[in-house]
Amino acid sequence: MERSIKNIANGKETLEGEGVIVRRAFPNGALREIDPFLLLDEMGPKDFAPGELGGFPDHPHRGFETVTYLLEGQFEHRDSRGHAGRLAPGDVQWMTAGSGVVHSEMPAKDFAKTGGRLHGFQLWVNLPRRDKMMQPRYQEIPASEIPVAEGGNAKIRVIAGESLGKKAVIDTRIPIMYLHVTLKQGTKFEQKVPADYNAFAYVVDGSGTFGGKKAGRGQVVIFNRDGDSVSVAAETDLSVLLIGGAPLNEPVVRYGPFVMNTAEEIQQAIEDYSQGRMGIIAR
Repeated sequence: MERSIKNIANGKETLEGEGVIVRRAFPNGALREIDPFLLLDEMGPKDFAPGELGGFPDHPHRGFETVTYLLEGQFEHRDSRGHAGRLAPGDVQWMTAGSGVVHSEMPAKDFAKTGGRLHGFQLWVNLPRRDKMMQPRYQEIPASEIPVAEGGNAKIRVIAGESLGKKAVIDTRIPIMYLHVTLKQGTKFEQKVPADYNAFAYVVDGSGTFGGKKAGRGQVVIFNRDGDSVSVAAETDLSVLLIGGAPLNEPVVRYGPFVMNTAEEIQQAIEDYSQGRMGIIAR
């Protein structure tokens, strides 16, 4: 049975980091978290002149995961535990902050110097109570290792979960589906979704109909939990993120980069960070 549509909301532009304008799908005034997902930001698409692009300097995280998916541009990241890496177009970084890290995400030096086009996404995935204080870890998957499923005129990059027989290589702490679906104009795609998942779509480019309702660039489509599949029909060539996961149904207390279950745990995170217990980034 195909899921119906609960709501369609517009993403809103906001300023983050060193003057980086992002389109925030949620949370915003109209839409809070979609359990177990806490935030979805789109960076760009935008062309930057040489030296114009800022980034996201040293900042902490505790209690959740950040998933960075880059379509265009190049970013470098490093953290207080000595980890460093680089993201190129098509790459995914799945960072489990757990008990806490301080990290930075900045444009790669050569990319910042020459300028160019930036386009990417960051998704925040909540961690269940049992994993809030787990050891931080990284999964960094280059574009060449992201499974790609194809059927008809649909192409699906399988970042998490499964589609058309292709399974993701990323290990998730809770059951999650994260698909990047591209469709040719006039074609339709249907994806099986477990009945207990909350699910939404974010329109990256083009327009289409979701459960019979139209949505376009920069809009979030939230599905009801009344079926075991979702459908997308492309009115134009269409690019869409299709994301879903099993809800945690746990209290969410958030303060900036910290997401815990109680106010006391948030206070402890603030104290741990201010006292340097999450470390510093060595350079």
